[in-house]
Order: sequence, then structure tokens, then C-alpha cells
Amino acid sequence: MSSAPLYKQIKQFILDKIESGHWPVGHRISTELELTEQFNVSRMTVNKAIRDLVSEGKLQRRPRLGTFVCVPEEKVESPLLDIRNIADEIQSRGKQYHSKVIQQRVIAADDSVAIKLGIMVGSQVFYSEILHYENETPLQLEIRWVNSRYAPNYLQQDFSTITPNQYLSANCPLSAIEHTVEAIVPESHIRTALELPSNEPCLLLNRRTWSDDKLVSSALLYHPGSKYKLTSKVLC
Repeated sequence: MSSAPLYKQIKQFILDKIESGHWPVGHRISTELELTEQFNVSRMTVNKAIRDLVSEGKLQRRPRLGTFVCVPEEKVESPLLDIRNIADEIQSRGKQYHSKVIQQRVIAADDSVAIKLGIMVGSQVFYSEILHYENETPLQLEIRWVNSRYAPNYLQQDFSTITPNQYLSANCPLSAIEHTVEAIVPESHIRTALELPSNEPCLLLNRRTWSDDKLVSSALLYHPGSKYKLTSKVLC
């Protein structure tokens, strides 16, 4: 008998049914009650297995109808060692791009922001939060701090029509980037913005950009873990 937690055993049972073709795309799977009786477990345990598979894009719940097998959804792919405008990325896949500006304001740098941008505490910094959509699905939450000395007109831009990447690339030509990537459990406001299920992780890209020797911008880019992946190619 498997030593894996019961919900993982049930999850694997469902995956095996899907991958074998026994439960094809569009098939309504066994009900939670049926799985509860089949595995002699609590309904909470079955619900956990199904919620995981829903968040991973394997299953879809339809109110009053049941839970169905989904069409496999490929993850969006973005280059790790390059900076590409997200609007161009989305449109290159034949999808529609639009954005929602959540915040756009001046702040005084606290200790954390001062370290991000290599400036004095209390310095004037431009701050923006923008949600980027592919069709009607939020694909990236961008939280950005910009050194106001190097991009003085940043807050005058209409970021519902252009992206910060477009503006900064045109006005502060890129000379160097720094990336770190991690999987995180997102805070509630990030989860809400990206419309994430309660158990879905985020892929967080922490990026700093330089123009010549000037550290211009620091950004946190949050993506739904089930919909996004980063790739790199190194020539040897």
C-alpha cells in the first residue's frame, strides 16, 4: 500500500484515469461522495485532491453539473535571460492584451526600497502596480519601483496603453539585468488580483535593470504557477 497521504493517492487515481484515456476530455468524473465511499475517506480528503487538480488545470468544476476533465492547457513561456515586453509576448501568441493600472504614485523610499534601488532612505521613488491580462485572464501582476532621477516622466505615462517596459526601454536603454526566480505562496491581495485558487502557488520573478551604470528600476513580477514558465538558452 502506498505511504503517500490519502488525498495524493486519490489525486493519482484520478490522474491515472485521465492519462490512460479511461476518463477522456469532457468526461464527468466520479462524484465526491462516490470517491469518499470508494476510498473510505472523509469528503474533505477527496475535496483536497480535486481542488489540487482543478488548480493545476486538469479538472473543471461546473456548478450543479459536476467535475469534468479539461483540455490540457499549455503554460505560457517567457525567456529568463532576456526582457521581453509582455504585451508583445501575448499578442505574438494570437491573444488579446490589455492592462489595469492599480496604483501609480510617488513614495519615499523606506529601507527595503532604498536597498532595491541603491539609494538613500527617504529619496523620491515612483511606484506602480499594474495587472497584465491575456484575453480576460490575469497573467502577471507587476509591482515596480523606479528611480525618479533617471525616468522623471514615468508617472505621466498612460500605462493602460503602453507598458512600463516599453517606456523604460525607450528612455533608459537597457545595459544589464539581474533576475531571481522563486515559487511562493502568495499573499491574499496578490491571490485576489491574479484570481488564484486558494492552494495555487505563484512564480515570482524579482528583476532589477540598469542603464549604463544607473540602477533604474526594481520590479516584482507575479505569475500564476499553473499558467507560466520561464526558460533560458545558453550557447556553449
